Order: sequence, then structure tokens, then C-alpha cells
Amino acid sequence: MPRDNWGCKAVTQGATAAKAFTMTQMTDDERAVLDLAAAGPILEQTERWALINSGSANLAGLEQVAGELADAFSALPGTLTLEDPVAGEIVESDGAITERRTGQNLHLVVRPDAPTQVLLTGHMDTVFSETHPFQALTWLDDNTLNGPGVTDMKGCIALMLSALKALETSALAPRIGYEVVINSDEEIGSPGSAALLARAAKGKLAALTYEPALPDGTLAGARGGSGNWSIIVTGKSAHAGRNPEEGRSALLAAAELALRLEAAIGPGLKVNPAKIEGGGANNVVPDHALLRLNMRPETLEDQQRAETLLAEAVADIETRREVNIHVHGGFGRPPKPIDAEAEKLFGLVRECGADLGLDIAWKSTGGVCDGNNIAACGVPVVDTMGVRGGAIHSPDEFLLVDSLAERAQLSALVLLRLAGRGRI
Repeated sequence: MPRDNWGCKAVTQGATAAKAFTMTQMTDDERAVLDLAAAGPILEQTERWALINSGSANLAGLEQVAGELADAFSALPGTLTLEDPVAGEIVESDGAITERRTGQNLHLVVRPDAPTQVLLTGHMDTVFSETHPFQALTWLDDNTLNGPGVTDMKGCIALMLSALKALETSALAPRIGYEVVINSDEEIGSPGSAALLARAAKGKLAALTYEPALPDGTLAGARGGSGNWSIIVTGKSAHAGRNPEEGRSALLAAAELALRLEAAIGPGLKVNPAKIEGGGANNVVPDHALLRLNMRPETLEDQQRAETLLAEAVADIETRREVNIHVHGGFGRPPKPIDAEAEKLFGLVRECGADLGLDIAWKSTGGVCDGNNIAACGVPVVDTMGVRGGAIHSPDEFLLVDSLAERAQLSALVLLRLAGRGRI
């Protein structure tokens, strides 16, 4: 079975919760909460939600799954709303800038006056469009479910809910408040929900984000950043045979910019000129081109270096080639280093894992998620609290089903310990 770096047979929910954990150093209240966390209908909800196509651009599918999630999360106390996204923009192939539409975002606020405040986040969108052939669920064996979004991240949302419902039965529940944000556009960089995430992060002691872990349970630690650009180049058309010297090729300017940026690849910075669009008839000097670009810095210093590199390259090519270059985009995911508070939060997760008989480890990754944005708000975050699985973003995506109960219990215990201590 394929595995990536992060990369129907009937199975009862009882089977999901069947894995035995060695619970050490537990209170009776913790044991009771953990039993409930593992016993929820996590697998049933995962299967139901995964069968609803919710690709980032499928607004009808996103509306349907948002309604399902709102019904499910309404079992929790607090105020639940489906919030409209912030309006965004997208650059079309012809250079026109049009409105980008994204779906509503689920927002739940529970006990905002409690002494300990935590943020939990996830996303309802997937990378699979409504016309993508990968739409069904397939059992690969008794513990492995293949399907769109089962790991990234319908299963993760289901286990988050089960952990929160179990938490509400604890005597410690009044001591912890939380906000839940499940957005509809994480897979495209959260353009319509970033402001909601920033508001929700304000004043939080810690955050848990439910991206999936590796198949062996390893978590993501430090993350690099990511930025995306659509760079519009406008030149001057001319006859390619009669007077080409009077033209100013937008296509050549875009190509030169791509090559210049590609040359900057090295330690601390990855650059991917992904696509050039433009041009026309062979006998016309092209007056329009569009360069799609992604850059991934490891640190904030690398990000600043990339921004300077792009600005200098654009200014130089504009001047020498006598074209106009409009830069649309930027760094939507800043780098996420592991600071002292994040180390403490990872330590708490590891401690809770050990009490459940789990060996929790983490490592740096070049991938990005909403955890990058939350960390940039000054809130320590562990952003791979979800299921164990792999091959995400491909038709081989798989979920290790026993991790549904396992990770629901891990989340519940982390929340209980935060509530009891009032600190990380």
C-alpha cells in the first residue's frame, strides 16, 4: 500500500475503539472521559462526511458538509455559527482579477469566560473536485480505509468532536473554554478564513490543529512557510517578421523572471515557477504573459530574503525589457519555528501519549497549514493532532482506523490536563 511522507467491508464502531491502552497516572475522571472519547460514532461520521465531495471550489458540496458539521457540533454547548468568508481575488489566465468565492466557515465558541482558553481548528475542504474520479470509499483491510478526505481531514474532525463531547462530561469542563474553527478553504491557503482564525487565536493559551499525523504517529514540528503569486506581465505586440524590434515580449520577460527566481533555490528557500500562460500566434510578439509562482522559506529571514529577491528581479526586468509587471499574491503561510512555549505544548502531548501507551515524536516538515498562521499570532500550536494515515492529496489516501479512537483519547487527555493545570 502506498505511503507518503505525511504521505466496502462492514466494520463496527466498536472495532474502532477496540485497541487497548495502558492508562497510567490517570484519575478516575480522566479514565471515564477517555472511555467516552473512544466510544463515539467516529468512524460512522468519517464515512458519512467523506462521501460528500467538498473540494475547495465545490460550493454546493461545502454547503452540504458544513450543514452536516453544524448539526453534529450543535451537540456541544456554546454559540455555533456558519460565518461568511472574507471576499478574495483570483487572477485569470488573461490577467483579469476576479472575485474568488469560498464556502462558509464553522465557528463555535464555548465558555469564553473560563480561565483557560484553547483554540481547535480543522478544515472541511479537500483537494478533490466534484469531477475528480476519486469519490468512493474502499476497505483495503480490516484497519485501512481508502477514500477522499478520510485522513485529510474528515476523520480528524470526527475525532475532535468526540474528544470535545467527552470533555463536556468532566468535572473540569467549566474550567476550560474553547473556540472551534473548521474552515472551507485551507487547501487553497485559507484566503477567506485567515481573519477568522486570527480573531479566534487571540488570547488563547494553546491551539490544537487537526491535520493528520504520519502512519507511525509522528507529528509535524517546525514548518517552513509558503507564498503564492500570479505575476501579470504586459508588453507590446508587434509583427514578428516586419517589425519585431518594436515589440516588447511579455513571454520572454516572464521566462526570464522564472529563471532568475529559480536560480535562487538553495538552503532555506525553495522556489517553484509552476506555470507560464500567454502568447498567441507565431507571427505576433506576445504582449501578455502570466507567471504562477510558489516560494517556500524555512525561516522568517528566508522569507524576507525571498521578498527582496522578487522585488529586485521585477524592477530590473521591467526596466531592461520595458514591460509592466504587476505582482499579485504574497506569503499566506509564514514559517512556523518551535519556540519555548511550543516545546512545552509538544511536551504535554508527549506526556499524555505516554500515559496512553503511545510514543509521541515529531519532526520538521516543508508542508504548511493553518498552524503556521496560528503560530504567527503568538499562540503555541500542535498542528497534527489528527488521525494516522497517509498518501493524502492522492487517490491512494488511506486512514488507519484504529487511530480514530487513539487520537480522540489523546486530544481529550491533553484538554483535561490543560483544564486542570490552567497552563501548558
